[in-house]
Amino acid sequence: MAETLLKEGAKAPLLTLPTDGGGQVSLKALAGKTVVLYFYPKDDTSGCTKEAIGFTEKAASFAKAGAVVIGVSKDSPVKHDKFKDKHKLNLILASDEDGKVIERYGVWVEKSLYGRKYMGIDRATFLIDKTGVIRKVWRKVKVPGHVEAVLEAVKAL
Repeated sequence: MAETLLKEGAKAPLLTLPTDGGGQVSLKALAGKTVVLYFYPKDDTSGCTKEAIGFTEKAASFAKAGAVVIGVSKDSPVKHDKFKDKHKLNLILASDEDGKVIERYGVWVEKSLYGRKYMGIDRATFLIDKTGVIRKVWRKVKVPGHVEAVLEAVKAL
């Protein structure tokens, strides 16, 4: 079960994860940059695709505001590559196949579908400032309007 929920003002737990394209991403290496870290359930599902396309459409605006956008799911880097190619995505997709980072951020939660309970990733976004402090948290994200809300929060930092 998820650890204590991370709150605004807390230090963001460090992470180093493999990414699409055979790369690697680490918060330590991104020190001094604003990071939008968003967790999503699964590549190529409708809500996750809409969210990733939304972040891609605003990629230039996030970059102009000095923010790096990173999506995290349990999908493998190979699946991330296929997802990015299929939808022409322009963001970093990190793979947390063992779920350790997902648990550290408190987004591995019990869900319910048609009365059946199961564990899954809660769609959530964390805005991390240049010093590694969480400035804003969105949980149980609804995709419409979310990317715009995150961009406004980045610009307000």
